[in-house]
Amino acid sequence: MAEITTVLLHGLLGDRHDWASVTHHLTGPWLALDLPGHGEQRDLDVADFAECDRWLRDTLSQHGVTRYRLAGYSLGGRIALYHASLQPQGLTALWLENSHPGLPEVERAMRLAHDARWARRFESEPLPTVLHDWYCQGVFSDLDTQEREHLVVRRLGNRGEAVAAMLRATSLGHQPELRTWLATTTLPVTYVAGRRDHKFHNLACQLATPGSTIDLRVLDGGHNLHAALPEVYARELARWATQPEEKST
Repeated sequence: MAEITTVLLHGLLGDRHDWASVTHHLTGPWLALDLPGHGEQRDLDVADFAECDRWLRDTLSQHGVTRYRLAGYSLGGRIALYHASLQPQGLTALWLENSHPGLPEVERAMRLAHDARWARRFESEPLPTVLHDWYCQGVFSDLDTQEREHLVVRRLGNRGEAVAAMLRATSLGHQPELRTWLATTTLPVTYVAGRRDHKFHNLACQLATPGSTIDLRVLDGGHNLHAALPEVYARELARWATQPEEKST
């Protein structure tokens, strides 16, 4: 029987190299991917979550991955969650890092408008300016000035038009609301939240209520835990990725 591969999906503006600080702790096979519109896939456009899912299935097939654990951060986690909700054959466990399960119907139009404004900015303004403002959002409030500027420089390899297209295609306003699925699935789900990311920490606590099967792990960091706490995060990820198979199916 084939080994289980740990598949890693980065967040918006990132690339597969974002996981470099943690993958050295993984003892089994792993695969970090560039999302559509990012890294070596920056010229690949997708229209919606369904096309993201087809891209992911095709990519796993191309790499010969038939049995896998799926880990995602932020946008990568939302894509991973959508994929998992379709119950793909071969998926054995899900790891979500500060990822949203989806909005109620009444909140989606506002979110679509919010993401459309950012998309227009990424298309029309100098990338350094938009990136600086992006990392000044409340969800990144744990970053100091030096950390923020480091991220801006790190993300300058992006193409504004590609980021805009991905923002529109995978807006939280388009994502199905998957709280019920998370509450009822038999797939092992681990949610990793940052204590200093108040929005997602509170969200994680709402999801992992008493009686829930979600394995909630809270780390003393903000939104991007694998970047801020690589050693601690790597140990947690490695433990998850080496669970006995009978606990992952």
